[in-house]
Amino acid sequence: MRLFVSIDLPDEFADAVEAVQDEFADASGLSFTDPGQAHVTLKFLGDVSRGELPRVKNAVRRAVDSAEVEPFEATYEGLGVFPDIGYIQVLWLGVGNGGEEMTTLHEAIESEVTKLGFDPEDHDFTPHVTLARMEHAGGKELVQENVEELSPTVGTTEVTEIRLTESELTDEGPEYSTVESFALE
Repeated sequence: MRLFVSIDLPDEFADAVEAVQDEFADASGLSFTDPGQAHVTLKFLGDVSRGELPRVKNAVRRAVDSAEVEPFEATYEGLGVFPDIGYIQVLWLGVGNGGEEMTTLHEAIESEVTKLGFDPEDHDFTPHVTLARMEHAGGKELVQENVEELSPTVGTTEVTEIRLTESELTDEGPEYSTVESFALE
């Protein structure tokens, strides 16, 4: 099972996410994500055996409990790229309000799952929604220009849970399914 821990955007945000992606439609080299599957990845776990699943679920549950993050509002807004504007691999939608809570959850999850032997992140956590991956630099200048000039707001929603999500790779792209949800209290 290929797993990650996520905060999913509500289904009603899909059209607004797609509208942001449409601003980059003429940039060659971009491979867009499915706006209906928009999410913030709190921790990518990778391949996990079914036998490890109960321990992973318990670790995520402990992390949610120890983080003591209550339900919160998150605003999805602004644009950015990884690793930097000169060399773009990922185009993303940012998180304004709610970013601190997401970072707290990420740090708690990171602490718990690394105890199980998962690799720690090798970069700082930036809450974001991946909009596209850049496969070649043909449209780099348009991406750079739009990132610097546009400041979209997709919407604000209440985050009441995080999810342990399975990603199944298919020819049509990844398909996500919820393995378990963990309520914020």
